[in-house]
Amino acid sequence: MHGVRRSKQTPQAIATRKEQEKAEIKSYLALSDEVLGKKKLNDWSKDAFELTQRVLRRNPEFYTVWNYRRQIMLNGLFPHSTPEDINFLLSEELKFTSLVLRTNPKVYWIWNHRRWCLANIPEGPIVDDNTTQGWRQAAWDGELALAEKMLEADARNFHAWSYRRYILADMPAKRPEATELAYTKKKIQSSMSNFSAWHQRSKTYTALWQSGALAEGKFEPEEFDLVHSALWTDPADQSAWIYHRWLIGQGKDRAILEAEISLIEELLQEEPNSKWCMESLVHYKRLLLRNHEPQSSELLNSCRELLQRLQTIDPPRKQRYRDIELELSA
Repeated sequence: MHGVRRSKQTPQAIATRKEQEKAEIKSYLALSDEVLGKKKLNDWSKDAFELTQRVLRRNPEFYTVWNYRRQIMLNGLFPHSTPEDINFLLSEELKFTSLVLRTNPKVYWIWNHRRWCLANIPEGPIVDDNTTQGWRQAAWDGELALAEKMLEADARNFHAWSYRRYILADMPAKRPEATELAYTKKKIQSSMSNFSAWHQRSKTYTALWQSGALAEGKFEPEEFDLVHSALWTDPADQSAWIYHRWLIGQGKDRAILEAEISLIEELLQEEPNSKWCMESLVHYKRLLLRNHEPQSSELLNSCRELLQRLQTIDPPRKQRYRDIELELSA
């Protein structure tokens, strides 16, 4: 730890620690060999199931053992279980993976296993001779709460964002998309550079358009205000610029395009060396040329001037800017 003076270890203490490490490695390898041996024999027993848990606690990235664990459930445990038993088993499985996630929040195989658990939760319980979705809804609600808790700890954990999208898409009882707009707005206002939150917001709008809940290409009235706030807060951060470009799209709306160009030109006056300001102005002025003013020499000259400045302040991408200049002359 920073600021903590490290105590010097004696040769005996170092030797003892190395022996302990050797013993731990030897124990882990023996355990792994035992599990893989049972897998080779198609052992679907409860004993094998418990052994896989011991391995995965020590090495949650051992994807072969996660696969074997699922095979044991499918071939050995589920066939002899009632729906109630299966629901309980999978609930316990989610608890187990929650514990592993605490120290390994970005291991793909844990998240994949949780998705598999959710997909296999049975319908039920039966109420008044009718099968309900109570077990499934409870599991999905719990997983949504877990994903949000993990995003509180690390707002940029893309595994948690991806898992959250999966949960929202497959929940037995869908949540209104408007609640997701509110959630992403809260995350963005907490951290304007949260790329995952911006991305999720674009996904939410796409879902609203596809469902017909919102006319395609339409946004909340204050959408541009939100992104403007981010651009002015930190013009060097790419997250909001990428989202802004997504909002503009193909630039068919001339009024919006011209308004955004005017705003970015104002920002460039405040931040004269902003690469993202200049790149965006070139991109949007080219859209204006393509869609609305194809003969404008003023726009062409402005783009060329910006590209010359970009070659000076951003030498690693000089050739890219030269290529764009050539395209303008074609």
